[in-house]
Amino acid sequence: MKSNILTVMSKEFSRFFGDRRMIIMVLLPAILIYVVYSFMGTAMATVNAPDADYSPKAYAVNMPDSIINVSQAAGFSILHVDENEIDGIKERISQKDAELLLVFPLNFDELVVEYDVQTAGGRPAPNIEVYFNSTDPNSSRSNYLMIRIIDEYESSLANKFDINRGIPDADLVTAEDMSARIISSLMPMLLMIFLYSGCAGIAPESIAGEKERGTLATLLVTPLKRSELAAGKIFSLCVLSFLSGLVTVAATILSLPNLMAGAEDLIDAGIYIAADYMFLAFVILSTILLLVALISIISAFAKSVKEANTSVMPLMIIVMLVGVTGMFGDAQTDLIYYVIPLYGSVQSMSGVFSLDYSAVNIAVSCASNLIFAGIGVFALTKMFNSEKVMFSK
Repeated sequence: MKSNILTVMSKEFSRFFGDRRMIIMVLLPAILIYVVYSFMGTAMATVNAPDADYSPKAYAVNMPDSIINVSQAAGFSILHVDENEIDGIKERISQKDAELLLVFPLNFDELVVEYDVQTAGGRPAPNIEVYFNSTDPNSSRSNYLMIRIIDEYESSLANKFDINRGIPDADLVTAEDMSARIISSLMPMLLMIFLYSGCAGIAPESIAGEKERGTLATLLVTPLKRSELAAGKIFSLCVLSFLSGLVTVAATILSLPNLMAGAEDLIDAGIYIAADYMFLAFVILSTILLLVALISIISAFAKSVKEANTSVMPLMIIVMLVGVTGMFGDAQTDLIYYVIPLYGSVQSMSGVFSLDYSAVNIAVSCASNLIFAGIGVFALTKMFNSEKVMFSK
């Protein structure tokens, strides 16, 4: 039995690797991922780049000489304003007419000298409020540079003051500009579409294509057990889908630095560690197995590759709709959502890309995909034993 299954698998591999069109169908989604992500990164870099004549400027209230000196040494122009001008400058920042506003407590240097973490008794450290607009490239750049300056200064003073403590709305982005952030939610949707495209290029040809050419009927009348034939095809499709998934994972990993090129000051591709890539790979591979199982079942009912490709269109629409859910808000935290096949994959991808995920949730999502894929494999085996399905005209 084992030799028969291996023979079927060998035949499938020979057919696949001997057909340039099939190889291109596997490589094309990966190429598209790299090209699209790289293009998005280039576009973001252009949009997020400061003006050519950019020079960092900041409005400051009660800024002490100690920080004025280090800021000016870093190239900042400091404009001193009174407390009664704070609201007006905030409005200008939200309208992109100003870059940065820093509000220091009165007598900041004296408060810092007097503050002792050991004897504070729960009393909060002096706090600096920093306001900026993340949708304004000049403002984002100024904020990034100023925070670095203040952080270095704070480190030299053994953490004697805070920055933006209790100020959740320091980013003065307007509601209209908030929609620009949606681009960061597109990756799971694109990934799902590309994964589906790769799977749809393999399964229909292997099953519906064999039926159309008559070779499947020939195999079914041989002494070969149909369960062996089904198992051989399923295992070979799994291996080929894993290959497609590995190529897609590699393309995703290689394209992430290009995707982040437009926001290296705010998000560095280096923030993704090996564990993040590993979880993303598990999600992608388990999702591919499920998609292959679903497409194979649909293809088994079709009489030709053309009919199979038409029949899987509703599944493509479902995959796209599920992918779109990754655009709405943060990844789900409740475990129950990750039991839902495909939807759990999208939520897992969103969590990995946003660096806000649970390993348990991702494990449940992968397990759910594999369980449903196993059910699909069982159903496909039963279909291979059905004369009505295999010899339908």
